[in-house]
Amino acid sequence: MGPVSRIARALGLGAALALALAAPAAANDAGVEVVASGLDNPRGLDLVHGTLLVAEAGEGGAGPCVPGPEGTDVCFGTSGALTAVDLWHGTQARVLSGLPSLANPDGTNATGPSDVSVGRKGVWLTIGLGGPSTTRDQLPEAGQGMGKLYRVGFHGLKEVADLHAFEVANNPDAAQPGSDVESNPNSLDAKGRPVVVADAGGNDILGVKHHAISVLSLLPFGEAPFPDLPEPPPGSPAPGTIVPVDPVPTSVVRAPDGSLYVGQLTGFPFVPGAANVFRIPPGGGAPEVVASGFTLITDIALGRDGSLYVIEFATQTLLGPPSPGALIRVKPDGTRVELAPGRLTTPTGVVIGRHAAYVSNFGAAPNDGEVLRIPLGD
Repeated sequence: MGPVSRIARALGLGAALALALAAPAAANDAGVEVVASGLDNPRGLDLVHGTLLVAEAGEGGAGPCVPGPEGTDVCFGTSGALTAVDLWHGTQARVLSGLPSLANPDGTNATGPSDVSVGRKGVWLTIGLGGPSTTRDQLPEAGQGMGKLYRVGFHGLKEVADLHAFEVANNPDAAQPGSDVESNPNSLDAKGRPVVVADAGGNDILGVKHHAISVLSLLPFGEAPFPDLPEPPPGSPAPGTIVPVDPVPTSVVRAPDGSLYVGQLTGFPFVPGAANVFRIPPGGGAPEVVASGFTLITDIALGRDGSLYVIEFATQTLLGPPSPGALIRVKPDGTRVELAPGRLTTPTGVVIGRHAAYVSNFGAAPNDGEVLRIPLGD
């Protein structure tokens, strides 16, 4: 992510999140129920045998405070966690805690445990990072665990791959305009080989096998006109100047044929309708757009019938008034329908069960995060 993008996000994203978190959700709850609550910045999910696993990015801590991905300081703590929800008995418990976390001083918009996936060799977890490439160097010993892929063992987390170090050493998207050395492992799929990770900071999809990291695909940068901001930062281009837009891949899921589906957030200026879902062929290669017209995708999932489920963090640009999030189902014939319209606020993760979608809601908030069960309607 380039300097202009980071500065602009610092101006727009933090304020938009604060407003969005305060905005009440529309009352349209037909069949929707809360299955987990009291979560700290809940993110990615997985579901196995009636147990829902939820990655909690935490709420940061007392510090030290370092430059974050939005250009403002974020403060370090060990408030990240992994929560298990027993859907049969209606109970929840943190099965891992004390994990590294960075967040705004008020605990919002955290970076920490970002996704969980149950694979052949157990439970896998990513811990994000973001910010300048030197951010991790400024963190205490516990913070050196950020920007990595882990497998959960009997004695806690076992490091599998240092994705941040790979980005610093290789910067795979260096040839693209506006690229920067930045890593934020966000989403993973461990249900096949290699384990695949979407690095939202590195703008790439990585494969990890036997601790070795490879680049499976690079997402292309886009372009957009620089907006007319009320108080543009020093050195900003003139309004209307075309600037590069980060792809920001936030989600990856493996299809039955071995191909990968990838959703993108898109960076500043967060143009509504500019986010795509890409397909990467089995084994890696150039991404192909298979669904377009989305806004700020934070997660995707595939249903048993081949439907694509897309989570939108917000339905409008983050530079404007707050807007609700959305869960959109794209059926195999291309028909689109929004599930539980108006019910979602800053949603961040989705997993599909037999008859319902489970969605991380209030995914940028401490204490108020929840998981909703949303009927699929068929």
